Amino acid sequence: MRVKIKNRGITIGTLLPGKKNCITDVKGVKVGHVTLDYSLDEGEYACTGVTSILPHGGNLFKEKVTAASYILNGFGKTTGLVQVNELGVLESPIMLTNTFGVPAVTQGTLEYMLRENPEIGDTTGTINIVVGECNDGQLNSIREFPVKPNHAIEAIQTATADISLEGAVGAGKGMVCFGYKGGIGSSSRVVEEDKQKYTIGCMVLSNFGGKIEFPFEKYPGIKDVRKEIDETSDGSIIMVLATDAPLSDRQLLRVAKRCGIGLGRTGSHFSHGSGDIVIAFSTATIIPHNSETLLQTTTHIREDHPLMNQLFAGAAEATEEAILNSLSQAVTTKGRNGLVVESMFSSYLGQ
Repeated sequence: MRVKIKNRGITIGTLLPGKKNCITDVKGVKVGHVTLDYSLDEGEYACTGVTSILPHGGNLFKEKVTAASYILNGFGKTTGLVQVNELGVLESPIMLTNTFGVPAVTQGTLEYMLRENPEIGDTTGTINIVVGECNDGQLNSIREFPVKPNHAIEAIQTATADISLEGAVGAGKGMVCFGYKGGIGSSSRVVEEDKQKYTIGCMVLSNFGGKIEFPFEKYPGIKDVRKEIDETSDGSIIMVLATDAPLSDRQLLRVAKRCGIGLGRTGSHFSHGSGDIVIAFSTATIIPHNSETLLQTTTHIREDHPLMNQLFAGAAEATEEAILNSLSQAVTTKGRNGLVVESMFSSYLGQ
């Protein structure tokens, strides 16, 4: 049974979640998943997928949004973050997949964006495609390259602003977190000050940690169902942070750093072989690709305003809850060579 961690009696933090308690609470944000789940030859198995996060429903190349990224530990194979941090803007969907699926997803996303914008690479510059990844090689036959460019296109085309699926879906299909089934998780927080209300949402692709690291004692509503204690496990997590609060790219970087607090609260210490990466964007300001004006005027929150601290807290709380939701919503999953990874909640009545 897929339920949010909040429905299991676990409340994270003090800020209130948005209506859907997911990243799509940020107005305009859309999420799409393509899940691959089928047998291949000789015990191999496709247990993987693609997830897309669209900052808005318009033309992302022509209508860019402010963005930043933050690397807690850099054992990752993402694309596009160098230019995001240099220019402070995002001009493509944020795509998530498995490590060896990055080239195919980059290709598919590029094909989609080129169809939408015939001028790219011709009468205007090139485009910066952003793809994040985690290694799902335990359950997925990653060497068989089951993810294809068309899966990226489908994930973009089917993206919706509805409540996003979580757990073993899309890019999260084959991911393992704290030795249990992980994957996609999402949560949101609402902050308010001086009659101004903003939403901050987080979506994670969780694939890190060993059973020994998870702090069962911290979450009394979660039963400790460990059958054995394993060693600390390397792994990765991609954290995508969205907000409608007007923030500069430098301020987004500050907020993105607080995702590490939420990650640490769940037991991670950003291990040697882990890619712990945050990609953050704000939908408050649209930056046109074409403009003849010399100056560009934007509005952002004062650095010393109390709302900034609320955004910091919201990023930490939403990240922690998103990780727990990736565990709570995941179901026991079978993969390559007959390997089965259980849901953390598989022993619960009705699971």
